Amino acid sequence: MAENKGFRAKVQRFGSYLSGMIMPNIGAFIAWGIITALFIPDGWLPNESLAQLVDPMINYLLPLLIGFTGGRMLHGLRGGVVGATATMGVIVGAGIPMFLGAMVMGPLAGYVMKKIDQGLQHRIRSGFEMLYNNFSAGILGASLAIIAALAIGPVVEGLNNALAAGVEAIIAAGLLPLTSIIIEPAKILFLNNAINHGILSPIGVEQAAEAGKSILFLLEANPGPGLGILLAFSIFGRGASKSSAPGAAIIQFLGGIHEIYFPYVLMKPALILAVIAGGMSGVFTFNLLDAGLRAAASPGSIFAIYAMTAQGSYFAVTAGVLIAAVVSFIIAAFILKTSKTNEEDLVEATDKMEAMKGKKSSVSANLTEEQTVETEGNTEKPTEDVNKVIFACDAGMGSSAMGASLLKKKFADASIDIDVNNTAINEIPDDADIIITHKDLTDRAKAKRPNAEHISVENFLNSPKYAELVERLRK
Repeated sequence: MAENKGFRAKVQRFGSYLSGMIMPNIGAFIAWGIITALFIPDGWLPNESLAQLVDPMINYLLPLLIGFTGGRMLHGLRGGVVGATATMGVIVGAGIPMFLGAMVMGPLAGYVMKKIDQGLQHRIRSGFEMLYNNFSAGILGASLAIIAALAIGPVVEGLNNALAAGVEAIIAAGLLPLTSIIIEPAKILFLNNAINHGILSPIGVEQAAEAGKSILFLLEANPGPGLGILLAFSIFGRGASKSSAPGAAIIQFLGGIHEIYFPYVLMKPALILAVIAGGMSGVFTFNLLDAGLRAAASPGSIFAIYAMTAQGSYFAVTAGVLIAAVVSFIIAAFILKTSKTNEEDLVEATDKMEAMKGKKSSVSANLTEEQTVETEGNTEKPTEDVNKVIFACDAGMGSSAMGASLLKKKFADASIDIDVNNTAINEIPDDADIIITHKDLTDRAKAKRPNAEHISVENFLNSPKYAELVERLRK
C-alpha cells in the first residue's frame, strides 16, 4: 500500500509539473484557438491577412512560452530565458510544432543553468557579475539550442509522431471510447494532468492545426459524467450528500471545477462504473458525430467548451455532453437506489479524496462544514507593514485563486486597502508580506520566503482565519 501511494504521489507531482508548464499559458492557447476559429478560410470571418497569425503562433509562440515557463520553474528568469533559447533549437530541428520538445528543453535548460550558477556564481569577483550573468546564459543557451537542433529535435519529433500515430490508430479502430476506462478513474485519483497536459493537449493542438479541430480536447474536459453523478445524488442521495449536490453541480458544470464531484464517487466506489460509462458514451458520440474543439478548454466548464467548439460541431459537442450526463445519471441512480449498505459520510469521503490528492481541496469545503485550522507560530507583521497578501497553491490558478477572491471581498467590505493576489508556490513574489497556504504547503512557502508572515489553513474557502486577519488589519 505504501509503495502504491508513493508511486501515485510521484505521478501526481509529475502531472502537477506538466500542468505547471501548460496552465499558465492556456490563455495563449485560447488566443490561438480564437484566431484560428475566426480567420482561417473555413472560419467564421475568413481573413487571409489575419490568418497568417496562425502558423507562427503554433510553431513559435506557444512552444517558446512553454519552454520559458519550464525553465523559469527551475531557475527563475535566467532559467526561463535559457529555456526559451534552447527550445528554439528543437523548433528549428523539427518539422512539427514542438510542444513536447519544449517540455523537455525548457526544464533541462533551467536545471543546467541552476547547477552552473550554484558552482560558479559565488566565485565571481565584485564588478563582474553582469559579465558572468550575460555570457554564461548566452553560451549555455547557444550550446543547448545547437544540440537541440541537431540531435534532440529529430528524436522528439520521432517520439511525437509515434504518439500521434498511436492516437490516430486508436481513433481509426473506433477504440477511442475505451480511453475513458483510464481517464475517468485517473481524474478521481488526480492523475489526469499527466495524461491531459502531457499527451492529449500537445497532440490535440497539432491535430487542430491540420484539421481545424481535435476530439482529444474533449476526452478529459467533458463535464457530462460528473454532472450525471451529481444529479443522481440530488434526487436519490440522502442527508448531506443530497442537499449539497445541486450546488456542487452548478460549480462543476458551469464553473468547470470537476474535483467537486470526486467525494461523491468515493462515497460509493461502484459509481466509478457510472463515470466510466458516461465518459465512454460521450466519447462515442463525439467520435460518431465528428465533434472537436479548436483548442484546449480549461477549466472544463460548458462555457469554455462552447467557446472553443469548432464551427459545425456545436450539435455534436452538445449531444456528447448530454448523453454522457444521461448515461452517468441512469447508472448512478440505479446504484444509489439498489445499494443496501449504509452511506458513507460525506466528510469521510472528502477526507479520502484529499488523502488521494495529497493535499486539501478548496472546492470540497463547499460540501462540508468542517473548519479546522492549523496556525503557524511565526511572528505577526505589524499592520502598517502589510502591503501585499499572497495565496499560494501548487499551480496558482485554482485553490489559491478562489481563496484570494474571497479575501478580496472581505477586505473590500471592511474598507481595507491591501493588495491580495494568488500565485503558484514556486512563484511567490519577494515583496509578499503575508502568505496564506494550505498547511501541507506551508513549509515549502517558508523555504521560499522565510521573512514573510505565514498563515496555514485547512481549506481556502471556509477558514475562520480570514475573519481574524480582517479584524487585525482593520485595527
